[in-house]
Amino acid sequence: MNKILLTAITASFVVLISCKQAKKIETNSEEIIPVETITLQQDSIHQSIYAAGQFTTDDETNLAFKNGGVVNRIYVKEGDAIRKGQLLATLNLTEINAMAEQASLALQKAQRDFERASNLYKDSVATLEQMQNAKTALDVARQQYNSAGFNQTFSEIRATRNGFVLHKFANEGQIVGPGTPILQVNGAGQANWILKAGVSDYQWAAIKTGDKAVITTDALPGQSMIAFVNKKSEGIDPVSGTFIIQLQLNNPPAGKIASGLFGKATINPSQTTKAWAIPYDALLDGDAGNGYVFITNDNTTAHKVKVQVDKIENGQVVVSGGLENAKALIVSGSAYLNEGSKVKVKGRE
Repeated sequence: MNKILLTAITASFVVLISCKQAKKIETNSEEIIPVETITLQQDSIHQSIYAAGQFTTDDETNLAFKNGGVVNRIYVKEGDAIRKGQLLATLNLTEINAMAEQASLALQKAQRDFERASNLYKDSVATLEQMQNAKTALDVARQQYNSAGFNQTFSEIRATRNGFVLHKFANEGQIVGPGTPILQVNGAGQANWILKAGVSDYQWAAIKTGDKAVITTDALPGQSMIAFVNKKSEGIDPVSGTFIIQLQLNNPPAGKIASGLFGKATINPSQTTKAWAIPYDALLDGDAGNGYVFITNDNTTAHKVKVQVDKIENGQVVVSGGLENAKALIVSGSAYLNEGSKVKVKGRE
């Protein structure tokens, strides 16, 4: 009986040790995950660029009085159509007219003084220096008179071209300084409409002057307008943090666009860009134009890399950066992978 019990205990001990060794072996072994891959190839792509902005014209102008004073009359309201040469606003001319009258009187006195000094010089009573001083005083008085007349002329605001009043910054009776904006106008009557849109630094580098674009706006549902890039900013806009481009509309519909309307543009750069087109399923989580994918360079180890995503369309992702040193992209099995995971490429032994 004791012999049978001893044999059973020994057998149980052997089985226990075997189980522990098997568990240890299983724990130390690393799981190999089957995956599918594709070979990466960088292609030249004509990549559309999407941007949004506001409609305006290329000749928006802030109109102001040259001199400060009291605003006498403003003859237009925001939204009014204006014609070239039309009187838009005037200053109270009481002070300016008084200065002009003073300049006129000073000129008359300087003229008499010069004539008197010239006659005395001819009679050898006045010296040459006295006559020259009188002549200088006459010239100064004449320039002051011309300046006063110039100020009178620019104490009113007239339209520089056909267009519309966009904003009114002052009211009648308000005291304004020299150069203070009174009205903002544009030349919309000339149909010189543009769309100002902000783009990223990468997009700015890809866009060239003359590139074609298609513009849409919610104000004209179902319609599109042809445009082209006519100007690129040479510096970043401090307000929006983007680079500003101007899209000139070729044939904008008359009376259908207003300054400040929101528009969306699809720009087709003439310059091709080098990029990778990868399946959408290969892209992992990401944001703000960035994402992550798994690659393998030896078909046995997976590596997680960050990529720059430009756009997603037709089930493909256009990647412009991050895959320069990658040989193969893992397109199936990514959900089970971590950095450094061991993989086995399907179809390879």
